[in-house]
Amino acid sequence: MFRKILIANRGEIALRVVRACREMGIKSVAVHSTADSDAMHVRMADEAICIGPAPSVESYLSVPAIISACEISGADAIHPGYGFLSENANFVQIVEDHDITFIGPSAEHIRMMGDKITAKETMKALGVPCVPGSDGGVADLDAARRIAGEIGYPVIIKATAGGGGRGMKLARDAAALDNAFRGARNEAKAAFGNDEVYIEKYLDTPRHIEIQVFGDGRGNAVHLGERDCSLQRRHQKVLEEAPGPAIDEATRARIGAICAEAVAKIGYRGAGTIEFLYENGEFFFIEMNTRLQVEHPVTEAIFNVDLVREQIRVAAGEPLSFTQDELRITGHAIEVRINAEKLPNFSPCPGLVNTFHAPGGLGVRMDSALYGGYRIPPYYDSLVAKLIVHGRDRPEALARLRRALGELIIDGIDTTVPLFFDLLEEHDIQRGDYTIHWLEKFLAERLAG
Repeated sequence: MFRKILIANRGEIALRVVRACREMGIKSVAVHSTADSDAMHVRMADEAICIGPAPSVESYLSVPAIISACEISGADAIHPGYGFLSENANFVQIVEDHDITFIGPSAEHIRMMGDKITAKETMKALGVPCVPGSDGGVADLDAARRIAGEIGYPVIIKATAGGGGRGMKLARDAAALDNAFRGARNEAKAAFGNDEVYIEKYLDTPRHIEIQVFGDGRGNAVHLGERDCSLQRRHQKVLEEAPGPAIDEATRARIGAICAEAVAKIGYRGAGTIEFLYENGEFFFIEMNTRLQVEHPVTEAIFNVDLVREQIRVAAGEPLSFTQDELRITGHAIEVRINAEKLPNFSPCPGLVNTFHAPGGLGVRMDSALYGGYRIPPYYDSLVAKLIVHGRDRPEALARLRRALGELIIDGIDTTVPLFFDLLEEHDIQRGDYTIHWLEKFLAERLAG
């Protein structure tokens, strides 16, 4: 087992890893920018090293700085959290070249799944159902028109190196295709330095369902059910729940087995999430995230497992601590992402947190690095807390979420908490009857008055 783990991240996920390390008797090293010198993960870790100024590119994204921090601290492994360098294959290769263990998949698998076209081709070959679309990158407008005509409108043009909803444009008919194609390429070039795009059939009323998988790197893998992440704004998830309200046990077992078998075949190591659009009883692969997800706590709640602990164990060469037969769903869990943003426009709202009080009680978990007197810096993602509730069933989980939101106090800044109170009053949310377009429509109607 590792002696010391450096956490190449910040905020609540860094604190989450610190806690797992402490329970396992492993020393933790926090890295931080000058803007994060008073952050909670810095205070809680066994050691802390400043790796640069506030901008991410000069600190959390600086590979030389992180490698140097490992050498200074004597850390023998790096946990990347999510975001930043967590899915950077070149970083993984450099880490391994320095005889440091990367707690996650191999550089090969990150590279394979990081390119959307390669990922789709790989999954199709492994028997995972995929969205109809182009077989690879689409070179020009003529090819785009031909492919769109073959698969039928509406279509969506996506950046092959995309993520976070950038480099994506919808064309509902042939008249809209030209502008959508050019727009996607321009946006992809600006965001990722790569203007290659591909085309897929656009589904009108899908849900966003993701399957949690875990492999030991030796050809063994399991799935831990699904999460429904359909409540999204601008392709960013807002609320996640597990199990999915629209997925029955037989469907879960079927798609879960397909995903577990696929990652086992490629010898995948660690946590991964295979994401699908789900419509009319059919699953369509969209991407695989080769890291821990922001929403992993809902899976931990219903399976009573520690996914970060399992990541560390597997990276250290130990076998999975559970088999597929031992994984049983208990109850229902919901997570809401609380951002430091001002409604209704969701504009970032960093600043001083005067008072912070986390809710508690049975079935309530708060993942946050906030504390009273902490000043949220303006340089990073606006996510400041994740509230997770677990109940015997979905109605109890919803009731517990309402109660927990009522106990939560974040004073001094604006947050997205009021949105969740509003959502809990909606009949569609209470019934679990929503698609990936539901929240955008709800917010647009409210703005319209």
